[in-house]
Amino acid sequence: MISVCGPPRPAAPAAEDHAQAAEPPEAAQAAAPASPGPRGGASVTLSLTAIAVATVAAIMAAAALGLGQANRTPALAASAPVTPNGSSRLFNVKLGDMFVRPSSVSVPYGTTVVLHVVNHGAMNHDLQLEGGATGTGMLAPGLARTVSYGVFGRTEQAWCTVPGHKAAGMVLTIAVTGSAASVSPADRDAVINPAATPPPGWHAFDPALAPPPPGTVHRVTLVAEDKEMQVAPGVTQGMWTFGGRVPGPVLRGHAGDEFIVTLVNHTDMDHSLDFHAASQPMQAMRAAAPGRSVTYEFRAGHAGIYLYHCGTPPVLEHLANGMFGAVIIDLPRLAPVQREFLMVQSELYLGPQRQPGDYAKMLRGQPDAVAFNSYARQYLYAPLHVTAGQRIRIWVLDAGPSDDSAFHVVGAQFDTVFNNGGYLLRPGNPVGGAAQTLNLMPGEGGFAEFTVPAAGQYEMLDHHLDHAAAGAAGYIDAGPPGR
Repeated sequence: MISVCGPPRPAAPAAEDHAQAAEPPEAAQAAAPASPGPRGGASVTLSLTAIAVATVAAIMAAAALGLGQANRTPALAASAPVTPNGSSRLFNVKLGDMFVRPSSVSVPYGTTVVLHVVNHGAMNHDLQLEGGATGTGMLAPGLARTVSYGVFGRTEQAWCTVPGHKAAGMVLTIAVTGSAASVSPADRDAVINPAATPPPGWHAFDPALAPPPPGTVHRVTLVAEDKEMQVAPGVTQGMWTFGGRVPGPVLRGHAGDEFIVTLVNHTDMDHSLDFHAASQPMQAMRAAAPGRSVTYEFRAGHAGIYLYHCGTPPVLEHLANGMFGAVIIDLPRLAPVQREFLMVQSELYLGPQRQPGDYAKMLRGQPDAVAFNSYARQYLYAPLHVTAGQRIRIWVLDAGPSDDSAFHVVGAQFDTVFNNGGYLLRPGNPVGGAAQTLNLMPGEGGFAEFTVPAAGQYEMLDHHLDHAAAGAAGYIDAGPPGR
């Protein structure tokens, strides 16, 4: 049984999701960011954002005292006072058929942008930042919503996501002026130094894979907890974890085995479990509220390696912040090997030191690093050790959340490849071929087998070479036989 406890994290601000009559704007209240975390690669603390948004709300409430006409056209609101790390700006935006007015606004670097958006058109419209999760949601004609779009460190666009409306011109450009010079270093996203090395006493994530436990019923307890973890030399992030580790504990068994998994939530937000190894409706993937627990049950119907992850929205953020792991269901008559390893590949979207990842980067698909077992380049610093002549199996799972993988071992050829539920290659195939990569899309898994040909060093990497350069690389050191 796995049961690890940890300290709770501060509650993330909740998104405002209240639609209202379009006029007057003073009836709306400024919302907290639709997703926690700053935007555009520049970070300002959540407390600053909350203060800035609260200031905007106060301005709007004060305006309400001086306006008596319920149907007057909203005027551009005044700026909130400048805070030590930036400012908050409130803009009134009108949606029509097919336009956004104004079509552009400009703010200084590090500004929190709050938009009061009114749908004056005859059709439904929305205004989503970069077409993603942050925005108004769909507004019926005559409705309005006031939303904080977060802290801006780069020029971005928001547009109507109804098919064809962006192309027709329903785009708002939020232009950013200035630079990061005025932003506190503590509020900037962490940066990986490729020349840095791990500190004394550092230990790599152990990739050695244990065999399946005995029995056909597996009872496991996973604890959702927040933990500060190193993800690269000198870089610490506030990770959301299962069992205080990333990736989470491995669940392993055979087809037909029953898994009874209890999730204990020691955080201040809802979390849940989505098992790709289970065949069941989404209603079974219910969430555990803070301080509560939920038990999930499923029977493994098919062999393979499967992803499990938090299924609580926004799933992208929960998964990218570390809430994922592997379920391995052994194949019937799985051939014996001398060594078995597990590599779970994922992307890192860095926030400020000791803070969760940057959700804006996740939405844009712009990772700072790609890693095996959630620490960039760790197996370059701590290679896997094998012996020449040994036969090894490497299970690989692409946890993503967004990028693919082409797993490769330099100097080795795979004579066995299992991918997505079937063997692509096995020894003795009539054409005598071999494979050079195990190719996986996000959420896919498989394994490759080969016999280590001779003593020496072999590099394993994602042959999507920008991923290898960003951290998805490591060494296999093979000693001479008999050693």
